[in-house]
Amino acid sequence: MPQHIFCRLERLYSSDALFLTLILAFTLLSVGCTQQSETPQRIQIDKAGSQNGSQPLDQSSNSGKEPATLNMATIPWQVAANQQQQLQPLADYLSKTVGRPVKFQVAKDYDTAINLLVEGKVDLAQLGPLTYVKAKQRNPQLQPIVAPIEKTTGRPWYTSVIVVKNNSGINNLKDLKGKRFAFVSKSSASGYLVPLGALKGIGIEPEQDFAAVSYAGSHDKVKDELISGKVDAIANDKRSYVAQQKAGKIDSTKYKVIWESQPIPNTPIVASSKLPPQELTAIKKAFINAPEGIIDPSGSESAGYTLVQDEDYTPIRNLQQRLGLK
Repeated sequence: MPQHIFCRLERLYSSDALFLTLILAFTLLSVGCTQQSETPQRIQIDKAGSQNGSQPLDQSSNSGKEPATLNMATIPWQVAANQQQQLQPLADYLSKTVGRPVKFQVAKDYDTAINLLVEGKVDLAQLGPLTYVKAKQRNPQLQPIVAPIEKTTGRPWYTSVIVVKNNSGINNLKDLKGKRFAFVSKSSASGYLVPLGALKGIGIEPEQDFAAVSYAGSHDKVKDELISGKVDAIANDKRSYVAQQKAGKIDSTKYKVIWESQPIPNTPIVASSKLPPQELTAIKKAFINAPEGIIDPSGSESAGYTLVQDEDYTPIRNLQQRLGLK
């Protein structure tokens, strides 16, 4: 959908609930347009690692020395030690492919991941859609390069869910009034921004209408708050919720999803402005050619990666502005 058409829709529909639905629906259309435009870009990244005539990554300047480590931060999706272990195969693959050591750093929280990238302390970062938007606002030179393709959908998007216990008596969003609710982080798209938009769309103001509001810090921790009985409902990334069900950490017979969002553009790998174009091309190529089934930085089993651009995250940026968030 062309951007000028989206702007007309924004002016035409003033209802918060309807506009939020349009924003999320536009996400899928935006991703679909990106998918269609990516084929020529992929063809230009050839087997030699070149793009638009550039040469493959050259480490000759480091002749006689160990190549510098490529440092990559990632937002916390689960217990840091577990996430670090799961990411090692991807780190090994990238190290071999780009010709220099690759090291992942699981940030202690979402804002730390933003700071590490914005301040140039890492070369790359896997950010959520909202953390990317926040980082880009602080450093316009940051560039989203690729995003994982979901193995379950075959698309570069995912969804947010709100989960409750089966015996809670909560069956829809309106039933959440007066209940205890846990978000993931104010910098999480699936764990805060998108469900917040849905709640506000039906007139629920969490800080006023919930008995208590908490922020768990990661997708695993927010589920722990529900399981332990500290809260009555949580917002979460559906991938993370389903993964823990499969791992036997959540009894699917005891919990249910009462709401699921429209598609959200997937978590981008974002490049620091200090990376030279030649090296950035080699890194893009490495991700695009990553073997299917390797665990992506979010902890999900991916079906590979696809190229992304800043415009793919316009719906998230618009929703952030519409809700008056920073």
